[in-house]
Amino acid sequence: MPRPSSPILSPDRIADAAIELVDAGKPFGVNALARQLGVTPSSLYNHVDGRDAIVELMRGRLAERAAIVVPDGLAWDAVVEYVVREQRAMFSAHPLVLPLLVGKPVTDATVLGYYEALAEALLDAGFPEGDVLVIVAILDAFALGSGLDLSAPPQVWRARQGTALARLVDTGEPGDVRADRAFDLGVELLLGSLRARLAGRDDFGH
Repeated sequence: MPRPSSPILSPDRIADAAIELVDAGKPFGVNALARQLGVTPSSLYNHVDGRDAIVELMRGRLAERAAIVVPDGLAWDAVVEYVVREQRAMFSAHPLVLPLLVGKPVTDATVLGYYEALAEALLDAGFPEGDVLVIVAILDAFALGSGLDLSAPPQVWRARQGTALARLVDTGEPGDVRADRAFDLGVELLLGSLRARLAGRDDFGH
């Protein structure tokens, strides 16, 4: 058989090239991605129907690479901790991809799988149905923010000298150490609050 005149495309290859493009800080779009892959835009459109579809391929590919699959048999709070820790690690490795992901609905089956597992764990634990989506959104925001925090510069605050913030920055821990401690404390506070709410059976907003 004659060799193909252009590189063979697949969803994984498209997603990997798109992630590489965005991670490098280059402009992202169908034409830019086609150049990255060494194909024509029309060849790319034979596999995806546009920019949004590529973004969703990226989302699924990141989750697949991170292997975020909630293990069976975990208690609800272990599920919560597993999901936020795995998401944080995934997001922190690709901070420039995040703005693309948050602007699009989630349709990828792998990603929906761990959100569904999280929702089911919370429901099975006894959280009121009206609260569960709110809790999922809070956990999602925490994981996103914590992922970005881990990719932040070592010194986030350049405080004015003589202020309490300046003193804390001067005597504080290095960026990654502070970010890890902030995340661990955040997980502890979230789980403590959720356990207390579950024990009280109070709905959010009441």
